[in-house]
Amino acid sequence: MSTGAGLFVSFEGGEGAGKSTQIRRLADHLRRKGIDVITTREPGGSPGAEALRHVLLSGAAEPYGIRMEALLFAAARNDHVETVIRPALAKGFVVLCDRFMDSSRVYQGVTGNLEATFIDALERIAVNGVVPDLTLVLDLPAAAGLERARGRLAADESADAVPDRFEREEVDTHEKRRQAFLDIAAAQPERCRVIDANRTVGEIAESVAEQVRPLLARLRSVNRPETVDAE
Repeated sequence: MSTGAGLFVSFEGGEGAGKSTQIRRLADHLRRKGIDVITTREPGGSPGAEALRHVLLSGAAEPYGIRMEALLFAAARNDHVETVIRPALAKGFVVLCDRFMDSSRVYQGVTGNLEATFIDALERIAVNGVVPDLTLVLDLPAAAGLERARGRLAADESADAVPDRFEREEVDTHEKRRQAFLDIAAAQPERCRVIDANRTVGEIAESVAEQVRPLLARLRSVNRPETVDAE
């Protein structure tokens, strides 16, 4: 589990499952309670990892093969862990992360067809002992998630609002990923909880808060002279 006095919660799920929305709502909920929170994402979250995010999601790394993509994801994750997540946990913050190690298990491992031993070795190096205390898997049929993602892009008027490397893939691939996330949750019930994301935003937020609430008691009272922000 996570190191330090804080609490580490990761959000997983397919495209359009609503992870970013639920992270924002949970962060607001916790801050109203006086709890120090940072929100972050993968790939990205730190300056070095954000540089790799563009390479990965634009598809620029795709010609080099799935193995190289996995290495780049691992490099981004390690920088993220060591420069953002671990220091925040040491200060007693709640860290809410949009995707973490389970996404690599699913995207590069299951649908990328990389061998489990390779993915496991990369994971150990990348996370270096920092594992989420709780992983919330937002579950939604792949077709519904892709429809949401397309709707989000249609509403975005920015010039770079185009489907990313993964959003462009076939619905069958996304449905396979959905099942892979559910398989991880079933195999690790002590860490993972599945949240039905085929409901209203408010209903999902209530379920998320319910799952996080029991873990808040573990937060120790520490001095926090600085504000950490990885929005």
